[in-house]
Amino acid sequence: MPDILTLNRSLFAEVTPAGAYYAVASAHLDSARKMLIRLLTEGTNRPPSEEQLMAWSELGSPDDAVQLLYRLQRLDFVRGTETPKRMPQGSLESILPNLLASLSSTGRSILADDSGFYLVTSGFYHEAAVEIAALAGDILTMSNRHALLLKNNLNINSNAWAIMDPAGQSELGFFPMYMGNQSFVLIIDGAPRLQGDEFVTLVQALSYRYG
Repeated sequence: MPDILTLNRSLFAEVTPAGAYYAVASAHLDSARKMLIRLLTEGTNRPPSEEQLMAWSELGSPDDAVQLLYRLQRLDFVRGTETPKRMPQGSLESILPNLLASLSSTGRSILADDSGFYLVTSGFYHEAAVEIAALAGDILTMSNRHALLLKNNLNINSNAWAIMDPAGQSELGFFPMYMGNQSFVLIIDGAPRLQGDEFVTLVQALSYRYG
């Protein structure tokens, strides 16, 4: 890492799909997750300053905050851009169905809460969405109960679960997402497509309301 780091004040710090995934993949809010969430919800207004980065990350000095941003950039969680990624237009309820459809190879996805109730579905009939959301709630409870086993004993840092076919391809995936005091499960039929801007937009929209 360079000894002296300075911000390019003409660039916005844009969160990448990998950064958006990391930001909401755990209930543990470390400094990196705090900064990523604030970049998603507030970083589109103007290029960040050292003081803003320090406040967003809750670190003790501007230098530490700039170094954290540099590490996030090296991890491909953040990239510099001259044009900010704007907040999605329209109500959350109006934009979620199309976003959910874009995240699945089959166009079928569900967003459920941590109580096992679905909020929005794309491609699933109501009756199926109700049952799948209830299953997601059970999976989230099981995942939280065995989190220490998976992380500390087995060194598995992912919270995602999936029903696989014999070739190891996901047929139905469950991706817990943690935002503030609210937890969700993103349920994706078929192959997940989380590497595009649509996933960033989903996390951005949910973080703006619940983060």
